[in-house]
Amino acid sequence: MKDLPLNALRAFAAVYECGGVRLAARLLDIAHSSVSRHLRELEAWLGVELLEKRDGHRSLTFTAAGEALGRSSVASLRDLSAAVGSLREQRKGNGITIETTPSIAARWLLPRLPALEAAHPWIEVSVVVEQKLTAPADGGVDFSIRMGKGPWQGFACDVLMDDALYPVVGRTLWNQYAKSLGAGKTDDIRLIHDRDPHAAWQLWQAHYPLAAPDLRSGPRFASSDLVLRAAAQSQGMALARDRLARDDVAAGTLIRPFGGQQVTLPDAYWILP
Repeated sequence: MKDLPLNALRAFAAVYECGGVRLAARLLDIAHSSVSRHLRELEAWLGVELLEKRDGHRSLTFTAAGEALGRSSVASLRDLSAAVGSLREQRKGNGITIETTPSIAARWLLPRLPALEAAHPWIEVSVVVEQKLTAPADGGVDFSIRMGKGPWQGFACDVLMDDALYPVVGRTLWNQYAKSLGAGKTDDIRLIHDRDPHAAWQLWQAHYPLAAPDLRSGPRFASSDLVLRAAAQSQGMALARDRLARDDVAAGTLIRPFGGQQVTLPDAYWILP
């Protein structure tokens, strides 16, 4: 342990993760020449080349040894960072940490924390955002909130609440297409897609046939939050999750063009204790 060149390994892990010396230097807040020096020192200490050489010059193509060390060093440093962060975040007995996805955190959880604090002022709530599904104990959190078609194998899961899907548009788009939408004419309105298959336009189509040129056309976004932001900016009509869009609909930022029509999603949100 005492002989490991930790600074050099840290620099190499940053290069591997960032894909470049200059990007790694920015991440570590050091000169790029220092990163290059650490790489040379690490190769000398190991006695193997980590980066391939082409025409006598080092490239950013990793050798087999470099790939193996890169994957291992990045994973190990991430685990170490998580462990250190967990210790630094140790709280008093009245604190809880909730882990969830960015969309749930921004659209559902955060707006409800003031009411929770007012009702229970002695509770201190911290929120951790993570897209990947992991056991709460692995991240030092008390419980996770996830949306989707659970339960998930290998995880303890309790149903939290249901949800519903319905189309929404921004006010500018509504003002432009109100008459068409009111008449059920949607073939000239661009659709916005959520990459989540449980919020796909095909689900709406199965219950309420939509006159659209092609359900596959239109931009796609990797989070429900981005989908709703794009809809609010009148970039198209989105299929929204009620739990995440309800506040914007109540505020008039988003309009439901088809009134109370919706598709119910039972057991849509889960708690992972």
